[in-house]
Amino acid sequence: MTDVTYSRLNAGAAALLMDQLCEVYADAYGEVSGEDTNVKADAFRDRATGALGARNFELVTARVGDVVGFVFGYSLRQERDWFAGLDPAPEPGFTDERGGERTVVLAEIEVRKAWQGKGIGRGLHDTFLAGRREERATLTANPAATATHALYAGWGWQRVGTIPGRPGAYYREYAMFVRPLPLADRG
Repeated sequence: MTDVTYSRLNAGAAALLMDQLCEVYADAYGEVSGEDTNVKADAFRDRATGALGARNFELVTARVGDVVGFVFGYSLRQERDWFAGLDPAPEPGFTDERGGERTVVLAEIEVRKAWQGKGIGRGLHDTFLAGRREERATLTANPAATATHALYAGWGWQRVGTIPGRPGAYYREYAMFVRPLPLADRG
């Protein structure tokens, strides 16, 4: 496989790449029966642009010449109420963000179709999480995407339940996953 270069970027650099990130996102999803590609792509741009102002925002890109994949995330603030409506209800203390240093949200991980299945998603995932100082990470996924859920489980994520989608969210509910940090050696 061609050498992949992973780069860690801050919000300012990420803003300059927004059009490229949107292209990668649209390509990663392609045409999905019953879904409006433009609605999903517009929702992504809104989410990604909004995330730029989040605490400790970070983008990791994968390049083979051009950007072929990316991941971004940020530190979770207590007032974000990320875990609101989690079912089943979490144990006491689970939602305490301890000043915004406990949990990083892995908000997006996308790889162009032609580059999927080549380890780039895992490389993005590991590069992003290895650089984080938080004690755990969280992400959400389409609750019907069972193949993706199995992939996440293989990467050390544990499904903790389901949360309702926020106003304007693409899905009515999402499967929620959590994993401890730092990453253990993959061996």
